[in-house]
Amino acid sequence: MALGDDGDAVTSKMKQKSKRLPDFLQSVNLKYVKLGYHYLISHLFSLFLIPIFILLTAEAMQINPTDVYELWHHYLRYNIVSVVTSGVFIVMGLTIYIMSRPRPVYLVDYACYRPPSRFQVSTHQFLERSQNHYGELDESLMEFQRKIVKLSGLGDETYFPEGFHNSTSSPPTYTIALAREETEQVMFGALDILFSTTSVKPKDIGILVVNCSLFNPTPSLSAMIVNKYKLRSNIKSFNLGGMGCSAGVISVDLAKDLLQVHRNTYAIVVSTENITHGAYPGSKKSMMLSNCLFRVGGAAMLLSNKSKDKRIAKYKLVHVVRTHRGSDDKAFKCVYQDQDEAGIIGVSLSRDVMATAGDALKINITTLGPLVLPISEQLFFLTTLVIKKLFNPKVNPCIPDFKLAFEHFCIHAGGRGVIDEMEKNLDLSPIHVEASRSTLHRFGNTSSSSIWYELAYIEAKGRMRKNDRVWQIALGSGFKCNSAVWVALKNVKPSTNKCSPWRDCIDKYPVQTFQ
Repeated sequence: MALGDDGDAVTSKMKQKSKRLPDFLQSVNLKYVKLGYHYLISHLFSLFLIPIFILLTAEAMQINPTDVYELWHHYLRYNIVSVVTSGVFIVMGLTIYIMSRPRPVYLVDYACYRPPSRFQVSTHQFLERSQNHYGELDESLMEFQRKIVKLSGLGDETYFPEGFHNSTSSPPTYTIALAREETEQVMFGALDILFSTTSVKPKDIGILVVNCSLFNPTPSLSAMIVNKYKLRSNIKSFNLGGMGCSAGVISVDLAKDLLQVHRNTYAIVVSTENITHGAYPGSKKSMMLSNCLFRVGGAAMLLSNKSKDKRIAKYKLVHVVRTHRGSDDKAFKCVYQDQDEAGIIGVSLSRDVMATAGDALKINITTLGPLVLPISEQLFFLTTLVIKKLFNPKVNPCIPDFKLAFEHFCIHAGGRGVIDEMEKNLDLSPIHVEASRSTLHRFGNTSSSSIWYELAYIEAKGRMRKNDRVWQIALGSGFKCNSAVWVALKNVKPSTNKCSPWRDCIDKYPVQTFQ
């Protein structure tokens, strides 16, 4: 979900320190550092076995036929049982290693949906339409929306669904049919591009994961895709609902786990949100925030565990780290779907959402650090943390420099305030958050798909080089913070596809007005 404060506090959230992401330096928890190292150590067996196997192979290659004969004549022919036993154990060990090691997961390609230009709505048009709905009811509601839109970071080319443009009632009436129409346009639009650019046939897809938080009809969204593209009857399909803006990374993680079980398989992941069904026509300010920030968008990704796809894939999945704060009541309810006093359903954002997001983010990056940071940076951070915990509480551990671990950052474009605070707390430069700011300005908050519009922005700028590392990080209801780490397998050239989300507009960015 989008991140913001309660209605009465939104206009001052950028000024009040208590409503910003907390300073990570003041509250780093050692147990999450230990968790990250646990993930790392769990793979040390594989890390040690590989060099040992290489050394043994190199040593064996240096043995000539005479040495082999001498070894057999003087030792092996008298110890045949030992030789056979040793051979069996070696074969068993290699078999266990090969069978248990994680299969690489490749991102062959992905596609982001770009709605028709007729769906574009400027901030002036949005406020004008809102005036028709709320103006006569309460002028304070209009003033509230003006302030939100001014602070939001959204530009004048974001997209609303067709129902917003065609509805003549006040407030507008949205139906299930209109919601289905929007979802079909977004999902099928992205999938059509993906299938055409990858030349993969729908019948080749073995796994399908779809996530949409608010709109979950029957039959499901995944069933709609199966029906549209006539996917095979034994497909492993999953439909994730109610998981907020971080569900895109969750879907990738689920597809990754399934690809560890099913060999030589393609997986499709579709991430979207439904603006028609999620629109709030009421007058509770904390529920009106989503109307101001969310816009139409969606993305489809093609994942593969086939070794032959490594040469054509764009990226390889390296890590997924998920943090869930749902056990805390305050975190659980900070983004909450409910009814207002008039019985109208909407999603309320509490004043605790920024602090909750900061706590989840802190846990996530502390766990991720040992997996991605250089050893020197880890040792420096760990040393200062131990000194703080054991000897001098006044010592503040230095937040690790994640710029040493990643070349590119895709921070969920949930709101301008979140991007600002991430830039500050992680000591990032403007170019590191440029993709997030530009995506927010051009497309608005497209929920779980926003991190893919950001990756497409980096590619469209021609910045992605082979071996570059990408950090996708998303925050969502529950409350959750999830990270996905990718490495580029080749230099990714700017797309020449006419369906690219940044076609004909990439040269306009970055712009200074939203910074």
